[in-house]
Amino acid sequence: MTSGREYARSADAACDRTPVRVTVFDYGAGNLHSLVKALETQGALVQVETDPELAVHDTDALVLPGVGAFAPAATRLAPGREIMREALLDGLPTLGICLGMQLLFDGSDEGPGRGLSIVPGQVRRLDARRVPQIGWNRIDDATDPLLREAGLDIAYYANSYVARPTAEGLGYVTAWSTHEFDRFPAAVRAGAVIGTQFHPEKSSARGVALIRAFLSLASTSRSLA
Repeated sequence: MTSGREYARSADAACDRTPVRVTVFDYGAGNLHSLVKALETQGALVQVETDPELAVHDTDALVLPGVGAFAPAATRLAPGREIMREALLDGLPTLGICLGMQLLFDGSDEGPGRGLSIVPGQVRRLDARRVPQIGWNRIDDATDPLLREAGLDIAYYANSYVARPTAEGLGYVTAWSTHEFDRFPAAVRAGAVIGTQFHPEKSSARGVALIRAFLSLASTSRSLA
């Protein structure tokens, strides 16, 4: 006979096997196919949402994708900015990729509009001769457990702008990269909110391992809720 405690453990294990529900907030970033496929390949149940309020409703995790320009993305974000920001501050696991990471900051020199102000700082143009930065670059001084779990020490970039945290914002930086002589944050972390200036979905097996680690974080957060 199965005891009530054993039944509860069995039920909990079954819940843990259910797919993590991930919402990708589409702010007109273009083709999201590779990102959605990378999430689905790791077992996530993915939906794409253009409404910023609905994007944080009834989901286990949020992904802010990495293609596009800051101003149009901020415009799409604006009607639900406060609701999305509150959800992130309340602990919704979130992965911001490239532009998505930049949206975690206050604003950008690339164009007008407000970011989510999760990490204090401004997004500015790369200080380099070769802009945009396109291709592989090393990741240094990684402190985020998810980056270490993935073994991610090199990643794929496609960016002209990078985040410049304030003195307070430096405490959120969990990894760095250098393009020519410009050293900039490769990753940031604020609770369950993770930002990567690089594209994990384009960063081979270790990038996919980071996505898998993020989904595991979201699954754990769901179990604790």
